[in-house]
Amino acid sequence: MPKKILLVDDEPLILKGLKYSLEKDGYETESAADGEEALERFAAGNFDMVLLDVMLPGVDGIEVCQRIREHSNVPIIMLTAKGEDMDKILGLEYGADDYMTKPFNILEVKARIKSIFRRSQPVVEDNEERRIIRVHDLEVNCQSRTVQLGNRAIRLTAKEFDLLKLLITHRGKVYNREELLETVWKYDYMGDMRTVDVHIRRLREKIERDNSNPEFILTKWGVGYYFTDKD
Repeated sequence: MPKKILLVDDEPLILKGLKYSLEKDGYETESAADGEEALERFAAGNFDMVLLDVMLPGVDGIEVCQRIREHSNVPIIMLTAKGEDMDKILGLEYGADDYMTKPFNILEVKARIKSIFRRSQPVVEDNEERRIIRVHDLEVNCQSRTVQLGNRAIRLTAKEFDLLKLLITHRGKVYNREELLETVWKYDYMGDMRTVDVHIRRLREKIERDNSNPEFILTKWGVGYYFTDKD
């Protein structure tokens, strides 16, 4: 069954180009030209991914992303015509999985879409993928890609889960930002290294009881991040 992607942009030529190229690759697409239409289409459809422009008339892309994240973990790639770091970081802060700056190469867009789909729809190949990992009262199910803290289900984006899985399956190993980008993003990432810090902070907000004194994801100052090796 083809993957279904919602394309959201107020520039008709960009929508037309994305639609043509993605449908040639076998994806099913729907388009929206503003934030309100995007939210309506998303609510009415069953989408596997959203490509979402930041600068939209009416309800902007950041708000659309935030409202989608209130009830869905569907992968979201933000599209922005601006080069400022804050636009990129803001998109990630509100739960986006990735961002691309216009003008973009359609081949890179398709490569990132494929990469995210590979991560969000893992194939169970070995015992590692079937594992349920428990540390204190945190439970990570590698097969279903679900997380629980005590009796509470924790909703993570695709990249947040991949980061958590990498760290928890290599407890005590310290990863620097470059290693995390290379391992989790799986392509030559041209963005700001602070993207890693944003995702780590979001993970901590979701799984730590006290962000100022984390018990799971720890910082090795001047080096990087690691998952506690203490039982």
